[in-house]
Amino acid sequence: MFLLDVLLVALVWPFAVWFTLPAGATWPAVLVVAPALLHPAANLLFLYALGLYRRDAILETRKSLGRIPLVVGMGALTAAAGGWLLRLMLPPGLHADPARLVVLAVVCFAFCGLAARLLLALLRRRALFRSRLMVVGAGRRAWDLVWMLRNEGSSLHYEVTFVHDPAHGEIDPRLAQDKAHRIVTGGGDMLAVARAIQADQIVVAPDERRGMALEGLIACKTAGYPVRQYMGFLEKEIRRIDIKRLDLTWVLYSDGFYFGLLDRVLKRLLDIAVSLVILLPAAPFLLLAMLAVWAGDRGPVFYRQARVTRGGRQFRIVKLRTMRVDAEARGAVWAAAGDSRITRVGNFLRRTRLDEVPQLFNVLKGEMSLVGPRPERPEFIDELARELPLYNERHMVKAGLTGWAQVNYPYGASLDDARSKLSYDLYYVKNFSVVFDLLILLQTLRVVLWPSGVR
Repeated sequence: MFLLDVLLVALVWPFAVWFTLPAGATWPAVLVVAPALLHPAANLLFLYALGLYRRDAILETRKSLGRIPLVVGMGALTAAAGGWLLRLMLPPGLHADPARLVVLAVVCFAFCGLAARLLLALLRRRALFRSRLMVVGAGRRAWDLVWMLRNEGSSLHYEVTFVHDPAHGEIDPRLAQDKAHRIVTGGGDMLAVARAIQADQIVVAPDERRGMALEGLIACKTAGYPVRQYMGFLEKEIRRIDIKRLDLTWVLYSDGFYFGLLDRVLKRLLDIAVSLVILLPAAPFLLLAMLAVWAGDRGPVFYRQARVTRGGRQFRIVKLRTMRVDAEARGAVWAAAGDSRITRVGNFLRRTRLDEVPQLFNVLKGEMSLVGPRPERPEFIDELARELPLYNERHMVKAGLTGWAQVNYPYGASLDDARSKLSYDLYYVKNFSVVFDLLILLQTLRVVLWPSGVR
């Protein structure tokens, strides 16, 4: 989808810029307005920030088309700013028309955005985006794999063939009833099966690997077919770690879970810079929110609570108070949907995320980061660590104001929700980078604009 957008914009936008120049301008003159070529980059960032490259948006064309006007509007604002800058930068006699630039930007990106998504929908119907998988195994693990690929996979269409060896367990009855995939029984010549189905990848996912013959897989690998383990393949495809089937030896020997000094320094600089950029313009709104909280019940404006961050250290998180003063008179409990303890002002603050803004002071103090696993209360940590494998490994990094779990999973307040969010948190910890942080910050804009699941 991203490449399709880039291709269409690269074809259309240079002509749009050319039409903003005075009559008689030649193509070399277009090079003078090279800064205008940065405008498409801003629009592509808007598309990413609003979730239009997510799997759900790609599969649901109506959802994508509904968000295109917002992207076009944001693009028009950047085009207006770019047009004003061009008038200052261009030499006399070569002034571009800012109004024309804005109009052409709206037309260009509305056309490109709509055309790309309609074209993708057409190509999907013709099954051009398909990935042929050969899965070794047909038990419960294989069913889990195909279920997650169907609901979360990065490819738009999978053709899966299961190779089942009766010596390694029975076929999962759900797979046996699923007519969308083929099952080859016998586990004989794997290379012949891979060639017959023209496999793009081979995934090893039996329920029991002891006594498994590896000669067939080695023959496939040496013949040029990529062979992947279940955990590594799923991590790449669904961008989280399958907690249910977590293999500790895989964690031990896999890449990641490493943070160099340069990574930490760059992350800290990013935290400080972005926090200041947000706090300065947000200050008037924060002041109004503080007054609204106080006027609601004349209670305290801020709510301070113990939370856990990197290394298991505790700190006092600062938020605008959104619940009644006596909300936890009977002890700590998770928030629930339609929680009666939330005030009317608090409900608005939660939906707009304004109650989270004071946490930027925690970020500036170094207690939190902008991006990381959300800090949990110490009252819940011991219980979660007992129930969930590798839960304490999420404390390898500082707790965050937003995170990979927050942009992918709705607000949750149960053990099952904590398990699902941990799968995203561990993926973030394993694959940490400053670039990953920037991408999560961009996607947070979508969560703020469409706050599904806020409590």
